[in-house]
Amino acid sequence: MCDKHSFESGVYESLRDRVPVIDACISKIVRLTGDFKAVAATDRAQKKLDAFASSVPVGISGVSLGTFADMYLDSLLTYGKSIGEYVVDDKAGMLASLYVSDPTLFRVRPDAATGSPVFVFSDDAKRIVRFTNPERILYTALNPTPGCPEGRSLLRGLPVLADILTTIYSCIGNNFERAGNLRYAVTYKPSSEADMQYAPERAKDMAKQWTDGMQSAKNGVMKDFLAVGDVDIKVIGAESGLIDTQVPVRQIIEQMISKLSIPPFLLGLNWSSTERMASQQADILTSELEYYRRLLTPVLTRICKTFLALSGENDEVYIEWANINLQDEEALARARLYNAQAGEIEKRLKEEDNEKS
Repeated sequence: MCDKHSFESGVYESLRDRVPVIDACISKIVRLTGDFKAVAATDRAQKKLDAFASSVPVGISGVSLGTFADMYLDSLLTYGKSIGEYVVDDKAGMLASLYVSDPTLFRVRPDAATGSPVFVFSDDAKRIVRFTNPERILYTALNPTPGCPEGRSLLRGLPVLADILTTIYSCIGNNFERAGNLRYAVTYKPSSEADMQYAPERAKDMAKQWTDGMQSAKNGVMKDFLAVGDVDIKVIGAESGLIDTQVPVRQIIEQMISKLSIPPFLLGLNWSSTERMASQQADILTSELEYYRRLLTPVLTRICKTFLALSGENDEVYIEWANINLQDEEALARARLYNAQAGEIEKRLKEEDNEKS
């Protein structure tokens, strides 16, 4: 299973390029996972931690700990594993930057003695990667199994559906090219033996006039086509209409979206005129996002603790995530109104009981 997964990991990036709805789902999950704040025990450590979280360089052009978390989660969802590193400035003795590596360059194997991850080159499972500072490597696996401990991509199983979908879209494009660029069949039928004698000349003249009329139409000049005798003009392929692809395309996209756990209308797919997120859908999506948060929290905590330790602080750090709120604003406002009304009624009843007593 791991070998198959390694083979598929090479197509996951192209899969997001070929099928926009898959890329949209991954991007939505990353954004919906939400914002967070690293919290320290003392005010002095908190000020240092806030400055670090907002200004730490990430990769070539990224800045902030939140940017690192987004890139790390994006890689984790796409490839089933994410490999990062925090870079330490040895001269200053400070954590200088964060980096997210390309996970397709490495394979991960458990060490036979300790069970800790061992990194090998993806093209040669026998060559072990020797990192200069292995303690600075950050590694997370998504949905690992005993048969595949290095993790499995969220897109696992979708390449087959994507191939079918791209084939359908390719056929749609070919059909529209055929139907959009009309081609005509002009048939001249001589009505008598006398016409038969001049049929070749008349056919050449009609072909010339037809070509001239079509070329003039391209230049915005409309010309009528005049012919003598029995002339029949038909559009080639007009008898066969376009195939209705709405049902198979929707079925395939439904399978993809169900695998990625994103409600369709969040992607702009309004399959129903009254479609909205039900409380059950919100609970399912919230549980998915909470799972991704649990995967990110140890990595972010480790980075923050390392930064504080290098800064001379020994504070405990925990990651405080923002509340996941997927309900409609109208529903929330109505709930607050009902709670306020209930509180007012309870207060009035309590006052009446006090007066009676």
